[in-house]
Amino acid sequence: MASSWETVNVNGQKMDVYLSLPDGPGLFPAVVVSQHGGGVDQFIKEMSDRLAAEGYAAAAPNLFHRYSEEMLADRSKRVQHMSDLDIVADINATVDFLREHQFVSSDRIGITGFCMGGRVTWLAAATNPHFAAAAPYYGGNLMVTWGKGTQAPFELAEGINCPILFHFGEDDENPSQSDMRKLDEELTRLGKTHRFYTYPGADHAFMDYTAVRYQKAASEISWPRTLDFFAQHLKAGA
Repeated sequence: MASSWETVNVNGQKMDVYLSLPDGPGLFPAVVVSQHGGGVDQFIKEMSDRLAAEGYAAAAPNLFHRYSEEMLADRSKRVQHMSDLDIVADINATVDFLREHQFVSSDRIGITGFCMGGRVTWLAAATNPHFAAAAPYYGGNLMVTWGKGTQAPFELAEGINCPILFHFGEDDENPSQSDMRKLDEELTRLGKTHRFYTYPGADHAFMDYTAVRYQKAASEISWPRTLDFFAQHLKAGA
């Protein structure tokens, strides 16, 4: 496995992307890894590396590349600077980068993400036609727009054309269990293929082993489910 920082152009701006590649020759299926509030930090790089170890080219774009040091200073306020239009542009540029990469199979790309990255995962699946699978983890704020967005990710669900695997913490307040039911009802109404899992006693950020809300049981159950899901939709029949 090899990892590196790559540079991607987004509407004339440079965005850094953490890229982790499996050993051996491609073509590999790929997964976009959407960051949480900590950015592309130890946890996000570790999840990308885990995917590479399973045979996926994993790309984690730095969605904070427009931020100044002052904007990054308070982690709790970072999402206040986010804009859905910028997020879509960043994810689209990452997908284009993967589709053009010499070691990537351009028609076998998935996406996953954690916390704000779970929201990004839903938004990306609803706005980019190239995803073959999407696995958000505890993505909240799906019913509101960010920045210059005109429609909340929830309102864009009609555009989702890939299977969704969504992981929820039972004790999480955003997304809450009520939010989960609303999301489930909407995807069911639209006839979208999806499966939701709730993990008892788990709160928000239960996957992040660097955080106080990490829950080992939920982490160890949900990750194999995600790998099976990606194997089914990104590897099967390849």
